[in-house]
Amino acid sequence: MKDQGVLLSVSDLRVYFPGRKRGIMGKPLPIQVVNGVSFDVYQGETLGLVGESGCGKTTLGRALIRLGHPVVTGKIAFQGQEISGIGNREFRTLRKEMQMIFQDPFGSLNPRLTVGQMLGEVLLIHGIARGKVARKRIEELLDVVGLNREYFNRYPHEFSGGQRQRIGIARAIAVNPKFIICDEPVSALDVSIQSQIINLLKDLQRDLGLTYLFIAHDLSVVEYISDRVAVMYLGKIVEIADSTELYANPKHPYTRALLSAIPNPEPGGKKERILLNGDLPGPLHIPSGCSFHPRCPVAMAECRNREPKLQKYNSNNVHQVSCLLYE
Repeated sequence: MKDQGVLLSVSDLRVYFPGRKRGIMGKPLPIQVVNGVSFDVYQGETLGLVGESGCGKTTLGRALIRLGHPVVTGKIAFQGQEISGIGNREFRTLRKEMQMIFQDPFGSLNPRLTVGQMLGEVLLIHGIARGKVARKRIEELLDVVGLNREYFNRYPHEFSGGQRQRIGIARAIAVNPKFIICDEPVSALDVSIQSQIINLLKDLQRDLGLTYLFIAHDLSVVEYISDRVAVMYLGKIVEIADSTELYANPKHPYTRALLSAIPNPEPGGKKERILLNGDLPGPLHIPSGCSFHPRCPVAMAECRNREPKLQKYNSNNVHQVSCLLYE
């Protein structure tokens, strides 16, 4: 995928939310949810982003396309253009290029609008089509995502979870984007439906030349769909590598623990499970040094005081790890 060039480049991205106030007249204490994340997404690839719930995956994805109102610092470049400093009005022109598929296939759809009205609104806002032309475009979108054209006048509550997610996908591709953030798009669906949606996403990527940031906590799904995988812990990326390399040769102790939790598909097969101590700390109680050291089974005394940096493993620039064991 690399020979096709970098589509999205993120450098030292930090995301803050306002916390509780200090005293009566004090200012809100900022809570850092994403802490100095840097990575590239290559044209036509799927970059998987995994980690425990609460590690900042969804916050990172939303920050890239300015959903919500956090304080964001760092640099984001899309197709070589610096977009982190542009105004909201200028950023609106990029909405057609960067879209998002949400985790909740029902909550992300307006219950008062029919499928035709929802998709037609997208086409109208972005100046793509209206009237009969929009109707034809919407019917084509329904065909592409595997839905009947007769669903045009139906409301979200009339569909199953898998059908709703197909509508969400149709909405995302309606404006012909180049980059789509998939925020756990199958986690709320039955296992049998998950495979259908994943295969649909792969088909659309092939046919439309899409690039995905695929956020999930199901490591089996991520392995199937991703070209590269980034592992996130407490707002930081601790390891990133090609999918095959990461699953075959994980380096960070946290990555090893996550992979050990994948069920063994072989009947009667046994797998050594790596159990972590305690729960994921909150953003107000991030440990000093390596943030993973209180739960790490191989932590050293040095890990309490020194923060590791994400750097290449040996001479392999593709495989990077943030751990003092390899520095």
